[in-house]
Amino acid sequence: MPPRWPRKPDRRDPDYRRLDDRMNFAVHVGLFAACNSGVWFFRTLRYAEWRWAYLLTGLWGLILLGHAVYIFAIADYSPLPAKDTPTKSPQG
Repeated sequence: MPPRWPRKPDRRDPDYRRLDDRMNFAVHVGLFAACNSGVWFFRTLRYAEWRWAYLLTGLWGLILLGHAVYIFAIADYSPLPAKDTPTKSPQG
């Protein structure tokens, strides 16, 4: 069941930004798991000497770790200022 948002989605809303970033992180983890398990499955199945599999897993794992550190420790979810809307002056 997808998460429901009780109000209109707006990137200036800190709660929405936090949820959006965490959902993007979950997609990143899912892609990492699916791609890496596929690479290692076929590497094992074919008895292949794919040295690049170690590099792929290591680099992507470091990127994933950096993404996690940013999302859970560094990201600032304080409210953003409202957009300035241009107003017409009464003089024209």
